[in-house]
Amino acid sequence: MIRIVVDAMGGDLGSTVIVDAVKSFLKDNNDVEITIVGKKEELSSLENIARVVDARDIVPMQAGALEVMRLKDSSMMKAIKIMKDEQLDAVVSCGSTGGFLSAATINLKMIPGVKRAALVAPFPTQIKGKNVVILDIGANNENSAEELCQFALMGRLYSKAVYNIETPNVYLLSNGAEEGKGAPEVKEAYKMLEKMRFEGFSGNIEARYALNGDADVVVADGFTGNVFLKASEGIAKMMSGMIKKAFKRNLWSKIGYLHVRKGMKEMSETMDYKSTGGAMLLGVNGNVVKAHGSSDARSFYCALRVAKKLAENDIVNKIKQGLENA
Repeated sequence: MIRIVVDAMGGDLGSTVIVDAVKSFLKDNNDVEITIVGKKEELSSLENIARVVDARDIVPMQAGALEVMRLKDSSMMKAIKIMKDEQLDAVVSCGSTGGFLSAATINLKMIPGVKRAALVAPFPTQIKGKNVVILDIGANNENSAEELCQFALMGRLYSKAVYNIETPNVYLLSNGAEEGKGAPEVKEAYKMLEKMRFEGFSGNIEARYALNGDADVVVADGFTGNVFLKASEGIAKMMSGMIKKAFKRNLWSKIGYLHVRKGMKEMSETMDYKSTGGAMLLGVNGNVVKAHGSSDARSFYCALRVAKKLAENDIVNKIKQGLENA
């Protein structure tokens, strides 16, 4: 039985979408037990869950590490504490990113040997059904070359465990594919990965090729990765809007849509970043899943699916073992 604790508060759309997601998820997954934390009256319609834990306080979206630690009675802090004290398999929240990551790191502690935790998420590629793992996408503002190398290791272990890829192709995100391109930290990380003969290291990759399906893992510092994440989401949203507008232009364009709607639906599903559910904080002692702040019921359902998959694949212990053997 996989045991997950859910922070039901702090999302842009309120607790209603979280309740709907939990109901659907439990209906499809009878091998999962869920504890949910939030305002009890807003969660009263839930059935078949382990328990509801009342929490009145919500962590503000802009909360820093110190502020969130003071909010001990918040739904977020209670959820993390329950996970730690009862040794549950995962915690999921769509609340404040900074607050959630800080609280999880401070309470759960880092895996021995990990220098910096990294936020990792699967991105869709142009190859249907294939995702590329990208990290760090925002847990850090800057990283050293040594930390980038460690991200490469954690990303490779994640890709092997979750996607069953025997030897993932690992790239460094840079402004050119050639050796010698990139920021000083990227250049140094390139040399270090080559020197250690890092399994699967394939060199640099430019942002425009990161989603073409060749890469299994793309490594970046937290600032660059977060810019890549938000630019990708923005472009996907813009393209979707432009395509819809083009087909609604006149009667003939609407008729044309009828001939291509199957392909358009497939493209829309491929580009829908919400279908990935969210991101995991790799490097801490626990499966910590950060769902999108704007999660709807479908998106949070996908975040719960990510949490279950990570627990089933025992990703935390695999990272521990990988670091010991590195």
